[in-house]
Amino acid sequence: MVFASPPSRAAAWGRRYDRPVAELIEMTVDSIRVHMPTGQHVVILKEKEAERYLPIWIGINEANAIALRITGITPERPITHDLLANILSAVDCSVERVVVTSLANEVFYARILARVDSRRLEIDSRPSDAIAVAVRVGAGIFVDPEVLEKAGVLPEPDADREPGDVDEAVDERMAKVRDWVNELNLPDLGTNQESS
Repeated sequence: MVFASPPSRAAAWGRRYDRPVAELIEMTVDSIRVHMPTGQHVVILKEKEAERYLPIWIGINEANAIALRITGITPERPITHDLLANILSAVDCSVERVVVTSLANEVFYARILARVDSRRLEIDSRPSDAIAVAVRVGAGIFVDPEVLEKAGVLPEPDADREPGDVDEAVDERMAKVRDWVNELNLPDLGTNQESS
């Protein structure tokens, strides 16, 4: 178990992420997309109580791991994140939540907060791996408010909106976010399953 925070992992040993859950922002996985010009994958998190999004660039294996679970596709053999979830369950370790804790030099950092009996565990993780574990074990996905301030995406308000056009304005803002997200293409999730 490693306790680390950016920017120096060595200096952070033993340091815990201690922001209370009430101060964190709960998110859901909105989608997994591929940015066609670069071929890079991105997980789009959506704020649970608002219309704010957090795009996080991730690797293809983590994208497939998240997408397989949220689409309900079960591979023939367990993939790495399934194995990790199975091990956690076998040792009675419950994942309480995962938290995207910080953003430094365009790199996101996360923690998996878990419990074994009465002992609290805090595990340093890439956000993509933490999210892949969370969707498997049913743990909440949270983001530090400072991260969402730095990297969150809000639909742009329409300056030409009439005071009574609230519903239409919300629909238009969401259409702008959908257009941005739809410029990214969803990978074919059924062809890259691991067989061993």
